[in-house]
Amino acid sequence: MKSVEPRYLTPFHPRQIPHFFTDVLVIGAGLAGLRSALAVDPKLSVLIACKDGREGSNSWHAQGGIATVMDPEDSIENHVRDTLEAGGGLCDETVVRSVISEGPERIRELISWGAEFDRVGNRLALGREGGHSHNRIVHANGDATGREIVRILYDRVRQQPNIDIWEDTFTIDLLTWEGRCRGAMVWNHRHGRTLIWAKQTILATGGCGQLYRETTNPEVATGDGMALAYRAGAELRDMEFIQFHPTVLYIAGSARHLITEAMRGEGAWLVDRHGHRFMFDYDPRGELAPRDIVSSAIVEQMEKTRHPCVYLDLTHLDPNKIRQRFPGITKICEEFRLDLTRDRIPVRPGAHYMMGGVTVDLVGRTTVPGLWAAGEVTSSGLHGANRLASNSLLEAIIYGRRAGEGASEAAKQEPDDFSVLPLANAPAPSPHEPLDLVDIRNSVKSLMWRSMGVRREKEGMMEALEDVERWCSYVLPRQFNHPQGWELQNMLTIARLIIQAALTREESRGCHFRTDFPFPREEWQQRHISFRYQP
Repeated sequence: MKSVEPRYLTPFHPRQIPHFFTDVLVIGAGLAGLRSALAVDPKLSVLIACKDGREGSNSWHAQGGIATVMDPEDSIENHVRDTLEAGGGLCDETVVRSVISEGPERIRELISWGAEFDRVGNRLALGREGGHSHNRIVHANGDATGREIVRILYDRVRQQPNIDIWEDTFTIDLLTWEGRCRGAMVWNHRHGRTLIWAKQTILATGGCGQLYRETTNPEVATGDGMALAYRAGAELRDMEFIQFHPTVLYIAGSARHLITEAMRGEGAWLVDRHGHRFMFDYDPRGELAPRDIVSSAIVEQMEKTRHPCVYLDLTHLDPNKIRQRFPGITKICEEFRLDLTRDRIPVRPGAHYMMGGVTVDLVGRTTVPGLWAAGEVTSSGLHGANRLASNSLLEAIIYGRRAGEGASEAAKQEPDDFSVLPLANAPAPSPHEPLDLVDIRNSVKSLMWRSMGVRREKEGMMEALEDVERWCSYVLPRQFNHPQGWELQNMLTIARLIIQAALTREESRGCHFRTDFPFPREEWQQRHISFRYQP
């Protein structure tokens, strides 16, 4: 698509800012980023640049676990079938089979590195979540699986002399020259702006949940990686497919904490304000239906009862087992004077996971030479129109390893004589009128929640696009000198693509539900909507 926005967000000249050189640059320190760094040949230098610290990523906050086949009564074929069914006819079956087949090996690898997954006796404790036909969710510390895996990988990264980590470092833009990615421009409080020149670059920046008022995502999830990849010329696809987690804690004044799907796997019920267990009114699988179905059912039940939420009911389950299985969520609820074992927990859907993103092939290669990507920032073909629960951490560790190995081999083929390229971006005229960035950001989040949430229709999306286009017209041309401004520009860039994709797909499929086109259409089966920046 044609654009009038500038290629780079900030002015720079190579003679006026510092330079740093590395063989492989990894942007992001979640599960995908850490695993990719560990896959690079130890003879090569690796720099990880991350926006926050290790506790800032979606990976760190992941509760449920990793879905993989570890039970003799289960099979790879079962997991493949469940993934394809949840994906609504948009998965790449080759990718699905490849990833799921590799899953058990990656779990054994994590265990060999010291990951302490929950066990029953000598066997792994396997849970079940929505859309799964068998118990196959490997988890740690009850409901803190992501934290355990990130801990193991982060500690292992710290032990590697070839890997350096720059925390609290914001990546402003990828550097491109003659159609190739040559590294990135970053900013932090220590050095200001820095040009990092890299033979190969790996994007592992996570998702964009902060585009929505209601989200489970941490503050860093503003779609930065997707936006900077887009400005660098990479293809983005499937941007209309944003998964809304059905059960997000809904308490005034509280952060929107995720209430893991594993609770429903353990037998929790969803009830409305009258105590009616309503999920079987919508799907024979009840609470264990896929997330898109559960989220849509909750929204409809809220409308029927004219109530702002529904409730998760665990009062019929063994209280000791519940407290032991979900210690983190038990503690969060206690802060708001709620007892998981006696009280109904108020929940409603929230933006949770982005299925779309930077298009990658089977090994994590993007459409821009020299640029790789892994994890939620990508559209790999694994998730299709709706991600099967707990397949995200599986994708992150597998594609992280593949992207790391691919970037490593490619870097070895390049000469060691780094050269500073004559890249520059001239300053733009300073506007006279200041902007209230917080006000615009809040407006974007509210707009996306109203018009691009669980249910969508043309009129609302057209109005949303008009608003976003107007904001883009005067926000994107500006040159900011701080992350708050760059984040807003990235959020607007991605919001516009999401709305345009959702308007284009005139059907309902997976987590993309249009009230004006409420059913899937055969002509949209296996059809992707793609975008590329054209300066």
